[in-house]
Amino acid sequence: MKIFVMSDIHGSSYFLKKALEAYKKEEAKYILILGDELYHGPRNPLPLEYNPKEVADILNNYKDKIIAVRGNCDSEVDQMMLQYSILGDYSTIFLKEKRIFVTHGHVYSEENLPNICEGDVFMYGHTHLPVAYEKDGIYRLNPGSISLPKGGNVNSYGILEDKYFCIKSLDGDIIKEIEIK
Repeated sequence: MKIFVMSDIHGSSYFLKKALEAYKKEEAKYILILGDELYHGPRNPLPLEYNPKEVADILNNYKDKIIAVRGNCDSEVDQMMLQYSILGDYSTIFLKEKRIFVTHGHVYSEENLPNICEGDVFMYGHTHLPVAYEKDGIYRLNPGSISLPKGGNVNSYGILEDKYFCIKSLDGDIIKEIEIK
């Protein structure tokens, strides 16, 4: 099964449309959103084509394909606009024999890991930085941001399939990749 992973949309209809074009091209089964769907947040600039209502309308068309968690910029008002759940601070998914702890990154983070076991995957957003590495037996994955990348990085998303995770630019170029053993 192939899962399309994105984070930190921050209300950009422009970059959401680009990401969904990539989702279709990747032929992924599900979309995993790691928070911050609609609001840009007071610390961020307005992203290109900032339109939270349009973003909600677009995402609602994929409600049966989306698994999502709450970001620090997501609120109950945002939940009222979306037809899928976004208010959980974390979720757990399983891919083959791997447990994947999914969160935004503002409650649980690399500095404050949840109770997970060696060999598990910690997947998060929030930092807007692409991450794919293993440390102390825990895989740490972050697809970066589709709308407001930081640290000189490009707009990016992730693909999770079997025991493989890669981060790609919105143009499809591989930025980082890792085998999850």
